Amino acid sequence: MSSSIENTASPNLKTRDLTAIIGAEVQGINVAKELSREVAQALLDVWHEKSVLLLRGQDLNEDEQVRFAEIFGPLSRSEFIKPHHSKTNNAVMFISNIREDGKLIGAHPDGEMHFHTDQCHQEKPCSATMLYGMEIPSQGGNTLFVNAYHAYETLPEDVRARLADMRALNAYGYGETRGTFSRGDVSSAVHPIVRTHPVTKRKALYVNRLMTASIEGMSADDSEELLTYLFDHQEREEFVYAHVWQVGDIVLWDNRCVLHARSDFGPEERRLLRRVTMLGEKPM
Repeated sequence: MSSSIENTASPNLKTRDLTAIIGAEVQGINVAKELSREVAQALLDVWHEKSVLLLRGQDLNEDEQVRFAEIFGPLSRSEFIKPHHSKTNNAVMFISNIREDGKLIGAHPDGEMHFHTDQCHQEKPCSATMLYGMEIPSQGGNTLFVNAYHAYETLPEDVRARLADMRALNAYGYGETRGTFSRGDVSSAVHPIVRTHPVTKRKALYVNRLMTASIEGMSADDSEELLTYLFDHQEREEFVYAHVWQVGDIVLWDNRCVLHARSDFGPEERRLLRRVTMLGEKPM
């Protein structure tokens, strides 16, 4: 790769692989400034290849983050302003455990979170998620990533063949209540266990421990046995990139081929991230 670039110069990006399996750090770009069309396309190309992008040392406001995020697709916008949303930009929400006047200012405040894909309980899950680090715990609160392409491609051939036409029910907040809810109780959607990325055309394993509830057409016991096998396979330690946050980090991941999780952190620590998501399509 070439040396560091200016925002309007050559689209050759200086990058560093995060692991051999997933992710790239892009260096030498200030995303608070408007990027040229050539640089934006180069970023898209690296993102589609590596699935997770990291840019460190950024200093940007809400509008600058939104402008940068729009390179990667139209943004999801909330019709109703909730406590964890920005009061001035309906594409922005906060992930935080901080309280003001006794009330949380962000969603998903604390605790460990199992591997999942965002909005898999919806008919059209978001295509991507971007987080910007504003306040970071001294330890913990790491975001863990798994390449779902790699998880699929490393399954035995007979298992891949078995999964080809299978579909699974995904439910919001499923977590520890596996097998105890009826479909009408929570937001839920049925999706292929193996989905094909609309841009790269690669196949990814599209199940997750947090919200995939059951496999259609299988008994409860058989469904649970197969799902547990798939969860354990995709979460193998050697598959995982653990991102240790720094203030000023931007992390963007492709929700169609990446799972993510969060490690716990101390309740006395403050954590504040600014999030935007991009509109997605029905998994196929």
